[in-house]
Amino acid sequence: MASEQNKAFFNQEAASYDSKHEKTLAQIVKEIQSRLDFIGVDWVDDDEGSDDDNVNEGGSKKQVRLLDYASGTGVISRALASHTTQCVGIDLSDNMVATYNTRAENQGLSESEMRAYQGNLTAPDDPSPAAFSSPNFFNFDIAAVGLGFHHFDNPALAAQRLVERLRPGGVLFVLDFLPHEKMHSSHAASHTVTHHGFSREAIQKIFEDAGAGKDFALQDVAVVFNRATETGHEMRRQLFLARGTKA
Repeated sequence: MASEQNKAFFNQEAASYDSKHEKTLAQIVKEIQSRLDFIGVDWVDDDEGSDDDNVNEGGSKKQVRLLDYASGTGVISRALASHTTQCVGIDLSDNMVATYNTRAENQGLSESEMRAYQGNLTAPDDPSPAAFSSPNFFNFDIAAVGLGFHHFDNPALAAQRLVERLRPGGVLFVLDFLPHEKMHSSHAASHTVTHHGFSREAIQKIFEDAGAGKDFALQDVAVVFNRATETGHEMRRQLFLARGTKA
């Protein structure tokens, strides 16, 4: 089962993941932050001098809550942290969760601002995990998966489970690869990859079937991964960013 392979692999990778992929992760953060309007959430303003913009009509402070699923070390959370009031990560890997939380603590963030938990929302036989049944794991403004879809056994089920945790009008946001050739078996992560990219049509259907097809949009992202294929030549893997709104 892919989930067990993913957990074992990313437990091994956690300690060195950020340093090993530092330049690429920085590019990804930059690309996400340049697409805040495209993602389409009513973000909080990260300008300290504009508190009035962060107050709701009723006078209460505006809340923008992110569910970062398959969160890894927290790249998506860190990209969006200054535009949200709470980031909640969930990941299969205990070590990735520990790294996520250590980084959040080192940034001076409280558990209420940024915190990850070990767990799985996509097990077919467990639609409502007890560990994530409390109200603080529901009614998110945005649910994001950054480079996780191609590792999932069932991306469509994952999307459905995430949309269930969005508030009405919340946004599902996926960053992953467009279709590409099969990875060479010598690549360390090849055994964890269950999908070799996604077409626009496939992703749109996943969003629609999950209940987040409203205002669906997809953009290519200017980050390309180059790897050897099984035939020995270079393979380009192009990223996309897709978003849709829960009706």
